Amino acid sequence: MQNIRLRARSHITLWAAFSLYVLLAFVEQAVAAETIPASHADPMISIHEGFVDENVCTSCHANEAAAFAKSNHAKAMAIASDKSVRANFNNASFEHNGLVSTFFRQDKRFFVRSEGPDGKQAEFEVKYAFAYEPLQQYLADIGGGRLQALDLAWDTEKQQWFWLGEAKPAKPGSTFHWTGPFYRWNRTCIDCHSTAPRANFQPETNEYKSSYVATSVGCQSCHGAGAKHVAWAVEKSRDAKMSTPSNLGLSKADASACFACHARRTKLLDGYQPGKPFLDYFSPALLRPDLYFPDGQILDEVFEYGSFQQSKMARAGVTCLDCHTQHEAALKAQGNALCTQCHTKLAPERFVKFNPGGDFDTSTHTRHPVGSTGAQCTNCHMPERTYMKVDPRRDHSFVIPRPDLSAAYGTPNACTTCHEGKTNAWAGENMDLWYGKAWRERPTTAHAFAGAAQNDPASIDALRALIADREQAGIVRGSAVAVMSRVGGIDIAADVKAAAEDPDPLVRLGAAEGGANLPSEQRLDAIGRLLADDTRAVRVAAVTALGSTPSLGLLGDARKNFDTAVKDLRAYVQSNADVAETQNNFGTFLFGQQRAGEAEGAFRQAIVLDPALAGARINLAELYRVTGQNEKSERAYAEAIAVSPAQADLRYGHALSLVRQKALPEAIRELDEAVRLDPVNSRYKMTLAIALDSAGRTGEALTVLDLAVAAGETDASLLGAAIQYGLKLRRYPETLKYAEALARQRRDDQQLAELIRQLRAATGGK
Repeated sequence: MQNIRLRARSHITLWAAFSLYVLLAFVEQAVAAETIPASHADPMISIHEGFVDENVCTSCHANEAAAFAKSNHAKAMAIASDKSVRANFNNASFEHNGLVSTFFRQDKRFFVRSEGPDGKQAEFEVKYAFAYEPLQQYLADIGGGRLQALDLAWDTEKQQWFWLGEAKPAKPGSTFHWTGPFYRWNRTCIDCHSTAPRANFQPETNEYKSSYVATSVGCQSCHGAGAKHVAWAVEKSRDAKMSTPSNLGLSKADASACFACHARRTKLLDGYQPGKPFLDYFSPALLRPDLYFPDGQILDEVFEYGSFQQSKMARAGVTCLDCHTQHEAALKAQGNALCTQCHTKLAPERFVKFNPGGDFDTSTHTRHPVGSTGAQCTNCHMPERTYMKVDPRRDHSFVIPRPDLSAAYGTPNACTTCHEGKTNAWAGENMDLWYGKAWRERPTTAHAFAGAAQNDPASIDALRALIADREQAGIVRGSAVAVMSRVGGIDIAADVKAAAEDPDPLVRLGAAEGGANLPSEQRLDAIGRLLADDTRAVRVAAVTALGSTPSLGLLGDARKNFDTAVKDLRAYVQSNADVAETQNNFGTFLFGQQRAGEAEGAFRQAIVLDPALAGARINLAELYRVTGQNEKSERAYAEAIAVSPAQADLRYGHALSLVRQKALPEAIRELDEAVRLDPVNSRYKMTLAIALDSAGRTGEALTVLDLAVAAGETDASLLGAAIQYGLKLRRYPETLKYAEALARQRRDDQQLAELIRQLRAATGGK
């Protein structure tokens, strides 16, 4: 028996040596050919310099690879096959709003027959399955290297097709048609579903030659390029005494690696490597009212970065890996055990400063039976919001339920979300009984941000208090600066300037973005120092804000800093060369710098990238107007309207160009159309009234303004014009009504008071 054991050990030793030999040979071959496309079924795989084939990682790290294979990250993207495709492609049909799409197979390949970019039915090959659960999308090849995500997806739980949209399906040729820019994988999705992807957009042909190291998310997505690590491993196997580098030749896998994808952000630079500063490669969206509720909870699809940055956990040093396993991306514990890792009676030493200690996992705290749905920490403090119709995601700001804020501002709260049919008042009364009323006085961002969203000047002081409170998260303080700059009625240049000197880069980012809303003569003094900021996101925001002030008068280091920041801006534009909005914004910057030729090129490129982008066409038309090319301006507007006839701002801009062409009747028709398309826009109504009066149709002009006043519009300039036209037509009773409405805004205006006295006398009033 002993001899058998010895022979077995000898066999194992020999097998291990043989395996090591094979591994080394495989690794050396991979390192030597790291820039040669790998022989995989996926034609887009190309092992970029510094990277290795993902199989090399697996050959040494089998346990980690096995764990990772269980995660949805590992299934982020796959070649369409019987194994990867979860949807019904057996001649299944789906109809929505009269549009029929059919899914079928042919020669082991997958196809969809649907409406193409020209509006006609056509067949498209589905090349890739995209994501895994709770929904799976599919990428179809439409030519030119473009892979488009279908706007029809497969519900993996209900096992049925569904439409991802909300309103009517977009028209062919538009931004949001499934063949348009929004659904383009190369532009919108590529960064986060593959390993080391490169869009490789070709501006000269408007095509793509995209590639990546691995089809799906892989080891090098989080650990960085692996060639140096593999080279070290090979040498180490030959020389056991060789020193071991602290990072083993790999990038540091920290939270930035997670946030690079789990964030609503703009890419500033290609080639992000884990461990590099997040804000040097990405500019995150701040707490805008279209993205977040006033209390910071998630509204639009913003992923996790912005909400988590607001939390006390983030400020205490908690990271993604405190709750989620590194490779499976699963929770480290189930139920409340996940939270009681830290939230125990005795605070863990790591978090003593923030003292998360307490007896929370009890019915005394939760007021729900132990183990029940209502007693789960996440259900109260991480409420879910569903995106893409079937994908519930938890809020990571870890808010405390506030039904009083829900009643005031429409913010969600877990109480009424769980207890359907119950009111916020009911929830508030129960919380009063359980916890007293002190919870109603807890500090919140909601009052300040809700007021600012309504352009209430009274919100300024509340925003100032948030900015001054160093206990608030940087993203909250930075957002407060940016929001403050959009609220009129008060000079906040000093606040922006002070924020520009804050040590937190997110506060400085808010200052840079806020600087764009200051009067041009105040911007340089307020945010000029940010042109030389240590953080790329701040520099790009600052130079963008200063771009419309060409006469900066910068000398010496100031000019050098501006020019360096412009290089950062150009790198950002290059990294987003296929994004029409980026080209349009860059054109605006160039035009502000009086580089009309380059600006025209940028606007035209934006139109090529997305013909339906009205803003680029308006900007191009305005460029022609300002440079005295009125015929081109009018033609650019006309072309834009042919593409987007229901765009009110296009109609308005076209009307102005027609006025400059002295085509007043045609301009009035366009203004009338702009008002019809956007009936709440006072500026359109004012301009229409002025045009009607200029055409001798003052009575019609007054009717336009009278309808606006009757609808509750009290804009001072609108009332002033109504008074002028009323006097001109000698319609004194109506004029008196307008004058009294204006007087309520201008109580100290003696001229207006005298006019009202005269009008009352003329109409027999008092």
